[in-house]
Amino acid sequence: SLHLTTTALRSAIATLPRGAHPLVHTDQGFQYRHPYWRRLLNEAGLVQSMSRRGNCLDNAVVENFFGHLKSEIFQHERPHTPDQLITAVKEYITWYNTERIHTRLEGLSPVEYRAQTLAA
Repeated sequence: SLHLTTTALRSAIATLPRGAHPLVHTDQGFQYRHPYWRRLLNEAGLVQSMSRRGNCLDNAVVENFFGHLKSEIFQHERPHTPDQLITAVKEYITWYNTERIHTRLEGLSPVEYRAQTLAA
């Protein structure tokens, strides 16, 4: 909903370091095309990027990550509160980046692959 997305955006903006102006990439959901959402982005000096309609390949890396998150995070236990969900997502992101093996990264985790690439 528009309320949820704008609340999340305001929270994210509040955490940005002074002078940071990251790109905000979304799909073409109505809430991301809404004038209020766009005004919040503009006032914060953020740049909006949107996938083309019906084209998940525009942001394939993130789409892939969220696909894994949705299919893997609830395999063992479902969170029952928002705080449990936040903790579960944070733990999953840490595990995904430091321990989860990725076949496309030569069997390494993203952190291992990055370290190996930077050392080369």
